[in-house]
Amino acid sequence: MSAISAEHVYKVFGRRSGEAVRRLKGGASRDEVRGLGTAAVIDASFEVQPGETFVVMGLSGSGKSTLIRMVNGLLEPTDGIMRLDGQDVTHLSPAGLREIRRSKVSMVFQHFALLPHRTVGENAAYALELRGVARAERETRAEEALGMVGLGGWGGSLPSELSGGMRQRVGLARALAAGTDVLLMDEAFSALDPLIRKEMQDQLLELQADLGKTILFITHDLNEAMRLGDRIAMMRDGRIVQIGTAEQILNEPATDYVAQFVADVDRTRVLTAGIVMERPVAVVGPESGPRAAHKLMREHQTSSLLVVGRDRRVAGVVWEEDIADAVRRGTERLPLSQDGIVSVSPDTALADLFHHAAATRAPLAVTDHEGRLEGVIPRVTLLSALSGPPSDGAARPGTDGAARTGTDGETALDTAGAR
Repeated sequence: MSAISAEHVYKVFGRRSGEAVRRLKGGASRDEVRGLGTAAVIDASFEVQPGETFVVMGLSGSGKSTLIRMVNGLLEPTDGIMRLDGQDVTHLSPAGLREIRRSKVSMVFQHFALLPHRTVGENAAYALELRGVARAERETRAEEALGMVGLGGWGGSLPSELSGGMRQRVGLARALAAGTDVLLMDEAFSALDPLIRKEMQDQLLELQADLGKTILFITHDLNEAMRLGDRIAMMRDGRIVQIGTAEQILNEPATDYVAQFVADVDRTRVLTAGIVMERPVAVVGPESGPRAAHKLMREHQTSSLLVVGRDRRVAGVVWEEDIADAVRRGTERLPLSQDGIVSVSPDTALADLFHHAAATRAPLAVTDHEGRLEGVIPRVTLLSALSGPPSDGAARPGTDGAARTGTDGETALDTAGAR
């Protein structure tokens, strides 16, 4: 079951909102219903899965903040259904909405929304106080939440004693202390300086890796959206024009508007090793001999092969010149080398891969947290990822999983006379 779902949701402000919705359903534009009301959200449908960070991205006036306020019932949809944890919040009573906000969903605002006369600890515990949690328990939970966001020991301070970034951390701690599964974050970092903003993004990514909350994040910054979001909904003039991963938004824009929006994005900061890696097809096992390695090198026209054990861990690398020599001499063991193996994690940004790629001729090995091989990144794939979506007829990186390091199909094995 989805954590959050919207089914053909509309929000029109004005006395004749019902008539405006009928015309919008008939194909009218936002401007064409202006005399009937202000159409903030038009026919929005999406689902957010438990544990997902779903980012709604759009310029000012696109309807994104109105959309998030319908999730927890701060605004009532003019038409359509909004569900939270399977529960229809569209028709809940005021008491039901209050219970939803206390137990299921927390909100982090752009401008902190802290109570200036209360301490940091009291602010972090405020949602628990409203819920009637005993003082000792809420103080403990608030202290734990402050520790999660790097504010351990600041509980006795007032908000006025904190920097802007620290105050936003208090707002995040308040949402974490509440213990809800869903976090709504409306332009939560946009009021911060760029350096502090990146620190908060890092903090959120670390917390999400540990806690697995369901996060609906609103932003007007595309780089922020692509850095934080598992999936992104792009909004324009009240409508969602595309939903997809950062890679899909970059490489497969659904409209000219989206294509123009992503044209100047720094792809090296958005795409990761896990996105561009290829299947590790051109690898051999430690028990293989030089002739088997030679055959695989010829088939894939690569100058090196990773040697991977049954546990999927990289045991070493073999090079074409060493294999050519081993075949010529008739040896049965692989000339295994440890030099030239560079491992990176799937979430490493492309910008951080170039110095690794420059340090070795072998493809980069993409490994999980236990060191098991998940994919490889040859240099040609890394360079291709920078050029944007492939044109029609061009091969996409990763279609066959092999590095391509020759123009005439000839390797050192051929010149050595090995067959």
